[in-house]
Amino acid sequence: MRSLSQMPALNGKTVLVRVDLNVPMAHGKVLDKSRITRLKPTLEHLYKKGARVVVMSHFGRPKGGYDLSFSLAPIADALSESLAGKPVKFAVDCIGKSTADAVESLSDGEVLLLENLRFHVGEEKNQKAFADALAALGDFYVNDTFSCSHRAHASITGLAERLPSFAGVLLSEEVTQLEAYLSSPIKPMAAIVGGSKISTKLDLLLNLITRVDKLFIGGGMANTFLLAKGMNMGKSLVEKDLVKTAQDIIKKAGASGCKIILPTDGAVTDIFASKTCRITPVSEIGKNEMMLDVGPDTLVQFANELKGIKTAIWNGPLGAFEHPPFDSGSATFARMIASLTAQGKLTSVAGGGDVNAAIAAAGVGEQFTYISTAGGAFLEWLKGKELVGIAALKA
Repeated sequence: MRSLSQMPALNGKTVLVRVDLNVPMAHGKVLDKSRITRLKPTLEHLYKKGARVVVMSHFGRPKGGYDLSFSLAPIADALSESLAGKPVKFAVDCIGKSTADAVESLSDGEVLLLENLRFHVGEEKNQKAFADALAALGDFYVNDTFSCSHRAHASITGLAERLPSFAGVLLSEEVTQLEAYLSSPIKPMAAIVGGSKISTKLDLLLNLITRVDKLFIGGGMANTFLLAKGMNMGKSLVEKDLVKTAQDIIKKAGASGCKIILPTDGAVTDIFASKTCRITPVSEIGKNEMMLDVGPDTLVQFANELKGIKTAIWNGPLGAFEHPPFDSGSATFARMIASLTAQGKLTSVAGGGDVNAAIAAAGVGEQFTYISTAGGAFLEWLKGKELVGIAALKA
């Protein structure tokens, strides 16, 4: 991959920068600006070199047409704020005459944010006409979204095939850091995998049991593993059709020398929206109860199993962290990992929107060795797959 330092003179040139502005929003306000803040080095480098900077991103999952609730317009101010108040102009579309006019009107060193790429079906389908229309807007392309680089979309692989292409600071950092910590990790190594379903992370689990010494499983997917071990999970979220798969994973893990660690107790309730819960061993969950978080005995067990571990990777929260009191397990575990990291006993890497939010809510994000901005791309990386967006930059 070519870095920004390898770009030619940029005065009078238009640089298309693919970023990830898919940030949490409520009532038109950005709730977490960390993804936006981490774009500053790339954007600042470009406009200070005299480039006309055109920023493009997706936001949410609109159904191939304009939808005000998925507009990037409210994010322009947050982007400007991250650039120390530098004005960020906004285009009401990402292709077409009005967009071309907005790009043409830019002066050297100015920044323009385009409207949501996914308002056009050509983005996710990587349609030739749409990729051509985007490419016609600029002279160079910069990919600064590792978090989206597992997708063969028009703004990821399509633009890299059509314009001289370079890796942004954030993307380069992600690749460098993950290679440093995960390609040849210091062992013993543990993985912590949470989230709701085994089905979304089956390939990941099968890959990890051959690479790590211990695999901690939490979240809803732990319920299916516990069911596979004969526990009555009441009304907990389970994937009954994957019980045999969970049993096979347990067997293969044993054959690979990987120890699987499951919750021994949990926070349960009979109503998902409940603000109260009871703590019970997993063997005593009631038939009308659902487990929504790990319990204190599990956390003690997890702490003991972490002793001696040198590298830990974490994807997916341990419970329904968005709904207190079921955020306690993820927050407590995040503080455990952070403490071990701060003591120099552990290299800790986390990735994925939900787990990153849980770590941020616990207030310990800066104490982790590295936190990736990526979710799906982080999972693909952990599976050992080369991301299509990275491969396109190397072509």
